[in-house]
Amino acid sequence: MRRVACAPREGWRETVEEQGLVYAVPRGQDDLYWDESAYYEFTLAEVEALEEAVADLHEMCLDAAGHVVASGRYADLGITDRRVIELIERSWARRDTEISLYGRFDLRYDGSGPAKMLEYNADTPTSLLEAAGPQWFWLEQLHPGCDQWNSLHERLVAAWRKHAATLPRGPVHFAYTLTDEIGEDMMTAAYLQECAEQAGLHGTLLPVEEIGWDPALRRFVDEQDRTVNTIFKLYPWEWLVADRFGGYALDLALAGQGPAWIEPPWKMLLSNKALLAILWERHPGHPNLLPSYLDGPRELSVFGYVEKPLLGREGAGVRIVTPGHTVGTAAEPGERLCYQAFHALPDFGGNRTVLGAWVVDGEPAGLGIRETAGLITDTTARFIPHLIRG
Repeated sequence: MRRVACAPREGWRETVEEQGLVYAVPRGQDDLYWDESAYYEFTLAEVEALEEAVADLHEMCLDAAGHVVASGRYADLGITDRRVIELIERSWARRDTEISLYGRFDLRYDGSGPAKMLEYNADTPTSLLEAAGPQWFWLEQLHPGCDQWNSLHERLVAAWRKHAATLPRGPVHFAYTLTDEIGEDMMTAAYLQECAEQAGLHGTLLPVEEIGWDPALRRFVDEQDRTVNTIFKLYPWEWLVADRFGGYALDLALAGQGPAWIEPPWKMLLSNKALLAILWERHPGHPNLLPSYLDGPRELSVFGYVEKPLLGREGAGVRIVTPGHTVGTAAEPGERLCYQAFHALPDFGGNRTVLGAWVVDGEPAGLGIRETAGLITDTTARFIPHLIRG
């Protein structure tokens, strides 16, 4: 694995925006998000090792979710609402018939040892569109003789086609939130709609804020008063169940009614940072895991640890604590934390790199890379393409 500097294509911005990446240069930011002034190069052996690690990690995460359900350890995840717990348990019992579409593992890797799991974004992961499309088109144009770990588009279409017959009648609604000002959520939802339509389904894009509730017929409706029977939501479950209409969603689901949800409710167990501590507890010393705890940093205080809010996003509330030095901002008072061993992100010429390894329909499917100048990957991260040579 190495970082290679290169010249961006002439007219690159217009090119990637035409491919859907309208947030290549986010509004209100001076820095680029899509950055093709460099790329990361891997050997085939490195990618095969990463793919094997991701497959193992995904199976371990499913095992951890099953353990939480079987042992009732919801309080460790900060889940105490009895109805939410029942929703998760019913969903977990039906997991073979519900669609778990995709997820993204964030990994620490520099090519010199095993990849280390930093977290699993299993409910509402973004950076999908750029990994599936513009990154692949970049490769085809500039490096046609090379390969890329990227079967994302084909696997997403295949997943929709595989599950199409199990979905309720009517369009699949693809929901996003208007609070995302740069358009990333909307374009991610639109891309997944495109994948579903290529699989033969009919989809429609819908802001979460514009989903209506029909009290007479007890149903969710879109702007055209159509019943929402299937909904992909790029909106976290922990927000959804706490929203004004969250009670209706719970009522319907617990009555065996209402929409088919994608991602399903049991994904709440995998998008929670408490998962990291449960994984370490069940697989101590595993080469792809970092020591992690819920009751404090324990022995990690000697060399350094990372405080992570259980439901944190985009680096918010993450703090790195090492002897004599602290980086980041503390979480909100009273917010529950996971304490993970600090293993600095690899430094490639002043660029700190995180690998986003994708899982689609339970199988490893591709790679996207983000980098920052600092130790915490946040909203200033840049997306850098990659290739496989040799």
